[in-house]
Amino acid sequence: MSHLSSPPPKHKGEHKGHSLPRGSERGSSSRDKDRSVTANGSVPMPAGGKGSRTNCSQPQKVSNRLINEKSPYLLQHAYNPVDWYPWGQEAFDKARKENKPIFLSVGYSTCHWCHMMEEESFQNEEIGRLLNEDFVSVKVDREERPDVDKVYMTFVQATSSGGGWPMNVWLTPNLQPFVGGTYFPPEDGLTRIGFRTVLLRIREQWKQNKNTLLENSQRVTTALLARSEISTGDRQLPPSAATMNSRCFQQLDEGYDEEYGGFAEAPKFPTPVILNFLFSYWLSHRLTQDGSRAQQMALHTLKMMANGGIRDHVGQGFHRYSTDRQWHVPHFEKMLYDQGQLAVAYSQAFQISGDEFYSDVAKGILQYVSRNLSHRSGGFYSAEDADSPPERGMRPKEGAFYVWTVKEVQQLLPEPVHGATEPLTSGQLLMKHYGLTEAGNISPNQDPKGELQGQNVLTVRYSLELTAARFGLDVEAVRTLLNTGLEKLFQARKHRPKPHLDSKMLAAWNGLMVSGYAITGAVLGMERLVNYATNGAKFLKRHMFDVASGRLMRTCYAGSGGTVEHSNPPCWGFLEDYAFVVRGLLDLYEASLESAWLEWALRLQDTQDKLFWDSRGGGYFCSEAELGAGLPLRLKDDQDGAEPSANSVAAHNLLRLHGFTGHKDWMEKCVCLLTAFSERMRRVPVALPEMVRALLAHQQTLKQIVICGDPQAKDTKALVQCVHSIYIPNKVLILADGDPSSFLSRQLPFLNTLRRLEDRATAYVCENQACSMPVTEPSELRKLLHQ
Repeated sequence: MSHLSSPPPKHKGEHKGHSLPRGSERGSSSRDKDRSVTANGSVPMPAGGKGSRTNCSQPQKVSNRLINEKSPYLLQHAYNPVDWYPWGQEAFDKARKENKPIFLSVGYSTCHWCHMMEEESFQNEEIGRLLNEDFVSVKVDREERPDVDKVYMTFVQATSSGGGWPMNVWLTPNLQPFVGGTYFPPEDGLTRIGFRTVLLRIREQWKQNKNTLLENSQRVTTALLARSEISTGDRQLPPSAATMNSRCFQQLDEGYDEEYGGFAEAPKFPTPVILNFLFSYWLSHRLTQDGSRAQQMALHTLKMMANGGIRDHVGQGFHRYSTDRQWHVPHFEKMLYDQGQLAVAYSQAFQISGDEFYSDVAKGILQYVSRNLSHRSGGFYSAEDADSPPERGMRPKEGAFYVWTVKEVQQLLPEPVHGATEPLTSGQLLMKHYGLTEAGNISPNQDPKGELQGQNVLTVRYSLELTAARFGLDVEAVRTLLNTGLEKLFQARKHRPKPHLDSKMLAAWNGLMVSGYAITGAVLGMERLVNYATNGAKFLKRHMFDVASGRLMRTCYAGSGGTVEHSNPPCWGFLEDYAFVVRGLLDLYEASLESAWLEWALRLQDTQDKLFWDSRGGGYFCSEAELGAGLPLRLKDDQDGAEPSANSVAAHNLLRLHGFTGHKDWMEKCVCLLTAFSERMRRVPVALPEMVRALLAHQQTLKQIVICGDPQAKDTKALVQCVHSIYIPNKVLILADGDPSSFLSRQLPFLNTLRRLEDRATAYVCENQACSMPVTEPSELRKLLHQ
């Protein structure tokens, strides 16, 4: 037996293959029918799945050692009869001492199939007994330990047809994997092998053929090491940006859904990294047909998503993904990292199009995060679950919090609409506009469990103009009536049992959210939103930064009474924590022009370079060498998926930091990083759209936009707002306040040579160490920036 596996279940929008737009590698959603494959030609294995479900198990009388953990996911397993260990030396020592294989189970707190397996198998006394007698069982929250998750997901995907969560892997006592899979049902079915049978077979193999298992494990690990290596090799320079840019665009164009937008049949994911790439491609090709096409693809996708059921029209924010190509019926989980990235994407769409539809969506996203995912000290929570009880005391169902029957809407909105060409209530108007029907608007094949019969997901079916024309009403009157109706639904929804909140706070995702608030606030000129970004950055510095070592912590947790708690020992940050926080701080500096955030970004970048830089092969490892000691692989993430690859973000950060400081070391690191990933980009550029963007930015010229003036003065603010109103991804915005001892003046001495004209705020656009003629009017600056 070399491995046990199942087809790719759907997980957080990522797949460690390529982010190909055709959807063939995206696995199956939690509502798709289970499929099966055969391992070694004889063992039918179960399909995996990914979703989210509130744990509805009744606590057992005896807790296991997970009761001492902080992770919401680990605590959900604290009363299992399984003798769980957290990831750590105690478990490894026990496995070596007793010569037992390690059973590693990885998931996260809002994962539907993780909870299914917990209810079906990990609460089962007999299965618990099998695990306790013959294995050392280890539980890992993938969001706390992305390094552990990435290493063993690489194994599962390499030895099967895909991967997802829950991920279940059997390891030797030396942590080398030899069997892997995803979701297992508890017992054998007609076409699927059950978890109990899997355990019995692995127990037997370990006793009878242990040496063979160990040899196979070593062979697979060696192959994975070779396959996962990313280095500069003999290459001196990265590939041509023009070639990679063109190939990435062509691959996206081939997979684009003309009717509904997006880049797959189903399931469909937001993938902000692709939208970012398309906007960037448009800017560099805006006089060409392909440039116009890229802009249209991105804007149409964003509009269709915002009109679809993937957006929560009642409470705002976006659900995880759509189970159909129309963006209609979502998987209802809401993730922080989606909100942060989508707020930026919609703000940029507003910059490019001038259409307030997009800015309204961005504001709605941030309103949702402020209300539902914010800690009172400024940090941001990780996620809200998909499942909740329809009524108190009932078993949780997917989407119960978010769906509506016709009867509910009619009872909530019975008021007659005056002036309509036919008898009409507010409820009927809303139901027409958002496509609600008596039978429900959810197809049975999207609801295999029958949990959503007669229920409706709100999705915009008509424009305001068409709805108004249908009933002979004024467009603004319809807008007001719909908004009033949605507010009444929102107030009514407050009385429903709420989905589970994962109150864990991750530095990386908080960094993405700081960017979301900072960029949206800057683009829309809303200081209140920039203040949210500032409070988020203050939270990171106060609660997730160790001053003595200069290191970030990966996690902290909401405690009782609004307090913040940490695990002991702390979970230190990974590459993505540094890269995403540095990006957030750079965005916050440009939005607030407070140089303290820029100074902290530089210090964090220095720490990132010390902890993660590969001085031999180039690029950054995902984890510290010390933290990952014992793991069979030390990886460099090579895919921009639901979240951008940390190396892609780091490449952009290095370019920007060079623009802010002139430090050549950071430009050299950027070139080395892009060169190390050359082969990955050449092979499948669409798997790394964010890195292709960085490659283009490097091979073009970064603009240093310098505003000389008093930051509080109206004329300075007018020039700054002019910059923020224009989509210019490849730039740094610098405030020169005239103080030669300021941080930026020390970094960039040429700032001291720039003067204000007639004591007015003055702008310069500098490229290649040469600056434009000074301008003092926003209209003049706009012309300069559009050149």
